[in-house]
Amino acid sequence: MPDQDTPRVAGLLLTHGAGGGAGQHTLVALENGLDVPVRRIEFGYRRQGRRFPDRAPKLIAELLSEAEAFAAELGTTTARLVLGGRSMGGRMCSMAVAEGLPAAGLVLLSYPLHPPDKPDKLRVDHFASIDVPTLFVGGDRDPFGTLEEFAVHIGAIAGDVTVHWLEGQRHDPKRSADTEIVATVRSFLDGL
Repeated sequence: MPDQDTPRVAGLLLTHGAGGGAGQHTLVALENGLDVPVRRIEFGYRRQGRRFPDRAPKLIAELLSEAEAFAAELGTTTARLVLGGRSMGGRMCSMAVAEGLPAAGLVLLSYPLHPPDKPDKLRVDHFASIDVPTLFVGGDRDPFGTLEEFAVHIGAIAGDVTVHWLEGQRHDPKRSADTEIVATVRSFLDGL
């Protein structure tokens, strides 16, 4: 257990969306704009040049390995890491935590509540098993989930939930929103 002078959060591990990579502008802005160590990871399917992601169990296993390696480099455990990322990557982080990966919190950027135009295909079954502070940051015009749909489902999360909507943004917020996203994530991390 860290003493009172040691920050609870030792680092932030960030993952990318299904069609993007670790160099996505918001992930880079977070690495450059935060006061904690940040590691952006590239899932294996992207490193191998494939367009389509592996299945969730393989992605979660990769995430677990990356989180443990990052924590070891920082001289701590995954319980002092915040895990997160964009869209699919954030979803994998939330599923890993729901399956028991210790973490200090979750940062979910553009969480894909459901595929566009398929509100019946919800990706929330694991929410009840999330017991860490969770930040959702998303565009208020994101076709992967409306503000009203999120309001219905995030109450299932046992940990404290913070939601920040980006006005006029869709699933892939523009670079102009990065400053707001970095400030929101910094405030969330400071509160842990």
